Formats: sequence, structure tokens, C-alpha cells
Amino acid sequence: MNLRTITAGSLRGADWFTSSYSNDQGGQCVEGARLDGRVMAVRDSKDPGRGVCVFPVAAWRAFVAGVASGGPVA
Repeated sequence: MNLRTITAGSLRGADWFTSSYSNDQGGQCVEGARLDGRVMAVRDSKDPGRGVCVFPVAAWRAFVAGVASGGPVA
């Protein structure tokens, strides 16, 4: 896997969306943003300034598919 640096500037213009599983009852509050079509950024919507996890899109899609299928996540 190729790792690359994500700068704060690349996150500034990010179009964040809230997960459909998030709610206003303190549940799983996750926001995501697609960065340049190849990277997925994820953060806690309750504390967006705390930090961001960044994944290659292929890794994020594999994670989501594994969760959706109820199987192990590779």
C-alpha cells in the first residue's frame, strides 16, 4: 500500500457527510469525506477537531462490505 501525507489544507475543503447510522442520541456518530476520489477520511461528528482517520478508498470499501455482510473484516 502506498502511504501519502494528507495535509490539513486538504481537509479544510472536505465535504463531510454524516453516517446514516449516526443519531442525535449519542450513538455512533461518524462523519466521512471523500478526498480527491482516492481517499476516505473519517472523524467523530461529536468532536470533529479531535482527529481524522484516512484510508485508501479500496480499504474503506472492503471494510464497509465486511461490516455489511456481518463477516470478518480483512
